[in-house]
Amino acid sequence: MTGYLAFEIRRTLRDAKFLLFAVALPVGLYLLMADRFADQGAPASYVMGGVAAFGSMKAALDVGARTAVERGIGWQRQLRLTPLSGGGYLLAKASVAMVVALPPVAGVSLVAALVGGVHLSAGGWALAVLGVWAGTVPFALLGLLIGQFVGAQSLQAYQGAVVLVLSFVGGLFIPVSTFPDALATVAKVLPSYWLAQVGHAAALDGAGGVGGGEGSGQAALVLALYTLVLGVAVAVRYRRDTARA
Repeated sequence: MTGYLAFEIRRTLRDAKFLLFAVALPVGLYLLMADRFADQGAPASYVMGGVAAFGSMKAALDVGARTAVERGIGWQRQLRLTPLSGGGYLLAKASVAMVVALPPVAGVSLVAALVGGVHLSAGGWALAVLGVWAGTVPFALLGLLIGQFVGAQSLQAYQGAVVLVLSFVGGLFIPVSTFPDALATVAKVLPSYWLAQVGHAAALDGAGGVGGGEGSGQAALVLALYTLVLGVAVAVRYRRDTARA
């Protein structure tokens, strides 16, 4: 699996356009939103947390969902003829998704510090960067699950819809406290809401969550539960797909 993982990382890092877009989009959104939300009294660190969570989530989803293309061209069937196990293949894909998910978080945080005037303690920065990045694991698995269900031709539509719902309904851009009660209840079911709690906690310099009252510890617990459930779902789906092949 180590050799295959190294191959996948090299292949992904060679895609300069994808990596540039993965970093440039959230950085541009932060620069666009920071001044706008500052007029409404929201600290730049709060905006940073939400946008960094979006960038990390989207990058992980994009990489995981690419498995739909590999299924379509028969690459997964070819890999089943090699010593690489199904678990090794899925773990390698999830690992690559996490590698790609880190630059957007780091990029947004760096711009926020240099341009947005965000000042946090060491613990606050660790929560803003490493905490958000670690919380992205279930989204890497969600991307893999999408890739195992949809075809290459319909991937973009399904993937875009999922990112849209998770971003806006999950409160990455708009505080859930401003939502109607029914929509706020739906938001708290989504994993993106809890990832936002981790990112927004940096606004209090690591002291706790913002905009919903839940602390980052509870968010970590919920995200860990999502990781477990999605991990099982990906494994079951891949096994069934293998049996049909």
